[in-house]
Formats: sequence, structure tokens, C-alpha cells
Amino acid sequence: MPRFGGPSTMMRLPACEDASGLDACFVGIPLDVGTSNRSGTRFGPRQIRAESSMLRPFNMATGAEPFNMMQVGDVGDVAINTFDLKDSVARIAEFYHQLLVHDVVPLTMGGDHTITYPILQAIAKKHGPVALIHIDAHADVNDEMFGEKIAHGTPFRRAFDDGLLNNPKVYQIGLRGTGYSPDDFDWARKQGWTVVQAEECWGQSLKPLIRKIKDEIGDTPTYITYDIDSLDPAFAPGTGTVEIGGLTTWQALELIRGCAGLNIVGGDLVEVSPPYDPSGNTALIGANLLYEMLCVLPKNKLNPT
Repeated sequence: MPRFGGPSTMMRLPACEDASGLDACFVGIPLDVGTSNRSGTRFGPRQIRAESSMLRPFNMATGAEPFNMMQVGDVGDVAINTFDLKDSVARIAEFYHQLLVHDVVPLTMGGDHTITYPILQAIAKKHGPVALIHIDAHADVNDEMFGEKIAHGTPFRRAFDDGLLNNPKVYQIGLRGTGYSPDDFDWARKQGWTVVQAEECWGQSLKPLIRKIKDEIGDTPTYITYDIDSLDPAFAPGTGTVEIGGLTTWQALELIRGCAGLNIVGGDLVEVSPPYDPSGNTALIGANLLYEMLCVLPKNKLNPT
């Protein structure tokens, strides 16, 4: 079957009704009701799946063969309520509660960053408070946005409030841009989180950083959340709130590949907004980074990089 044919699932994997018998699964959440600037992330999962047809099963850099080591499928999209964000968040949480009845690691295609909050609700119910590796241009720790407690700029404040995070083991990488006050980034530091601003990443390999993080996390259950706007818009313009001076694609690969050996219990890739990148390259990057997350799940065996 040529790559432009076949089913429109992530990497042309089997479409599954549920996660029964799966070690890992891909999930789509076509949500942009929580965005504060440019909408369009509702189309993210569909285009990530479309661009993922270019991916091959063997990871040439790390030696990972995820489909030889695990049963993996695409369980489709969460049926969100496009007219009600709070109802959508409840629907997402319930979907993942049901998903995690099975011993599966979910990898999610967003959708705006609101989705990480209800996913973490379900993840923490199963695994307890998790270590968090959060790669993003923005801290997403607002207490409110326009008087609302739930939006794409609040998920990690809500996760903190709910006790979903192992606070000494929360890492925010790539933060940058303008803000309203120093507290935009310093609130997280005050909670004991590690904040690595983008300027600290410029012009260098991030392998030493992720090795240090991995040593500190140890065997704690870990969740990875990757906002595509962590990348410089030269690489990924197809997103809602772009910030100059971001990470490179090779730094993104270093960070995710460096997570090999962690007890990863879930991950997501969010904020791909196809209308702002007609080339499809932003979605293609997103598909590749999700594949790299799959390749570092605990059941894989990797060559050192």
C-alpha cells in the first residue's frame, strides 16, 4: 500500500475500539475551545495522523523497534463538546479513566493545552502524583483567563491545585517571550518546580540537561507534555501563540530521546494548528515527536545516543 493510501490512523496503525490488549495507544482530542488567541487546533489530530503516514517503523538513530516490542493501536478521538469547554474537560477525564482500566500508555494528539489537565486527572488516579516534563514557550500556570479557571493557559495551575504533580520533579523547558510580570514564570519556581528558560538552551546540546532531569526523577511515574510552540516558529509556525527564540527540532529530539529509561506513563503533543501552516510541516514535526515518545516507553530497548 503506498503511503498516501490506507487508513487515516496514526502511522496507519490498526483502528481500535478500546485499549484492550494494547501496551500503548494514540488518542486524538480535537479541541480548541480553550484557546486564547488563534483557534484551529481542533484540526491538529487529523493532520498529525495524515502526515504520520511518512513515518517508518524503525528508529535509525536509537535502534528502537516499538512495533516489535509492543502492541500499539489508534483508539480514535475523544468526543468533545465543541460548545462547552467544561463539559469537554469532563468528557476527556472520563475517556481516560476508562482507557486506563487497561494497562496501556496513552500518547495524545491535541488539541490545545487545556487537554493535559483532565488527562493528568486520570493518570494521577492510576499512578499517583507524577513527575512532569513540560516543554513549552509558556508556563500555563495562570490562575484565571478572562475569569475562567479552565483554559489552555491554566492546566498546570489546576494540576497543582488538585495535587496531581510531584512538585520537586516538575520541569518546564523552553519558556520565553513577553509577560505581564515576573510571576508568569516565577510562580512555578516558588512551588519548587525547575524552570529552564529558552535563553539557557540557545546554541547548545540539551543532552546534559535531560540527563540531569532523568537522574533526579529516578523511577517516579512520569508524564511528558510537549507544546509545539516550544519550537521556534521558523520550524513550527502552525500554532496559536508563536514566540520567537525557541528550541530547534534537534533539541526537541534530544529531550525526548533522553527520556529513555524513565517510567513514562503517558504523553501528549499539543497546539498544532494546521490553518497556520499550509505546508503541513508543523504537523509532520508533531507526528515525529509522538513517534519518538513511543520509542522511549519502558518496553522499548534503545541504543545509547
